Amino acid sequence: MSEIQESQPSAAEIEEVITELEKYRERLVNDVMKMAQKVKLPKKAVMEHIKKHPEIVKIDAALENLRPQESSLPSS
Repeated sequence: MSEIQESQPSAAEIEEVITELEKYRERLVNDVMKMAQKVKLPKKAVMEHIKKHPEIVKIDAALENLRPQESSLPSS
């Protein structure tokens, strides 16, 4: 049987994932804001919706988990 090796991601890889997640989050927020402007929703209501948006919640959780990993790894 072959062993499955679990390799630790490098700091650069984690940084890249964090950057991509942040870009994706920003794009989602901007899209929601644009849609809200079109239908003239109040900004306060839109911000509440953004806080509860399922994709944004997932992204925030992933970022929360990745940031400590990034800072604990030596940079390559």
